[in-house]
Amino acid sequence: MKKLAILSSLFIGVLAFAQGIKFEDSNFATILAKAKKEKKIIFVDAYTTWCGPCKLMAKNIFPLQSVGDYYNSHFINAKIDMEKGEGIDIAKKYGVRAFPTYLFIDGNGEEVHRTLGYVEEKDFIQFAKDAEDPSKRLGALKQKFENGEKDPEFLKNLAKLTIYTDSEFAAKVLDRKFKQNPNLDQEDMEMLLSGTRSSDGSFYKLFQERKADIIKVFPESEYNKFDKSIKIGTILKNAYNIDTKSYNDTYFFTEAQKFLSKEEAEKALKKSKSTRALLAKDFSNYEKISLDLYKDTSTASSDELNSVAWNFFENVNNKSSLEKAVAWAQESVKKNQSYANTDTLANLYNKVGDKNNAKIWAEKAIELAKTAGEDFSDTEKLLKSL
Repeated sequence: MKKLAILSSLFIGVLAFAQGIKFEDSNFATILAKAKKEKKIIFVDAYTTWCGPCKLMAKNIFPLQSVGDYYNSHFINAKIDMEKGEGIDIAKKYGVRAFPTYLFIDGNGEEVHRTLGYVEEKDFIQFAKDAEDPSKRLGALKQKFENGEKDPEFLKNLAKLTIYTDSEFAAKVLDRKFKQNPNLDQEDMEMLLSGTRSSDGSFYKLFQERKADIIKVFPESEYNKFDKSIKIGTILKNAYNIDTKSYNDTYFFTEAQKFLSKEEAEKALKKSKSTRALLAKDFSNYEKISLDLYKDTSTASSDELNSVAWNFFENVNNKSSLEKAVAWAQESVKKNQSYANTDTLANLYNKVGDKNNAKIWAEKAIELAKTAGEDFSDTEKLLKSL
């Protein structure tokens, strides 16, 4: 019986080993060297911890034996958080702005193919096969476009693949598609809006040209709101000096007040400065700007208030400032209760020493997470500690 048990456990172990993608446990430089030596392509799952589709891929697709069999035998696989450690630089280098993104990179560090989003088993394996086929890689697809390809489905897929890495090229692709078929579907709209990140580029021109089509799907008020946001973002970008890490306030106000009130312009600049301070880990300045910015929370959205409250929880230790963050989290919950903001409120109550309210809101957060099917393991740890 003992021998049977041992054989059984070994058999189970072999099955477990055979199933799913095996990811490398080493840094990217080592993975690149290994890929070059073995003349293999690297598959990179570029994910973030907060990304829902990333979690679903890890749960539903990566563990499948068919997926593991193909990826393990054809690629060197890496799983990298794009918001931590070397992942931050990798995201910048390869233009990763949507999650999950799947990169296929050769041993020289050159990207040969990519796709993104939640992908079912069959399609996920097909993407891998495409990455190995030079005729189906991005370079070949771009050349096919330059040769005059007009198939609408081809153009849509090519735009999706290039929208975050080469927006000017993607705009050309969509422009050709729209000229053939002016009736935009939901996916066309989403690509057009996500690609319009500056009022200086080709995407913005498309965005303006297709206004009549866009407002058939979205209210004109939303179109105008988005348009204003793009213009503000462009002026802020132009006003910021990367070398001195400072803004040209005069330039910003001169340009912004062409379509914003003085109060709106001041608020936009403060928000941008607070974001820069947070990214630079200048938490003292971030705290100071945020306290001024959110004296009045009436126009702030639930998500915006939850975000600043959580940032205070993570980075601020001044008790009076944390009590302000508690108030922001409470207001966020009032505007739109969710697992995210109730969890923020529980953590903030715990940080200011109010264990009773921390327990109440941790329990509420877990209840909401269960209903929504969200991961509440961190909140459960907090609850057990109270």
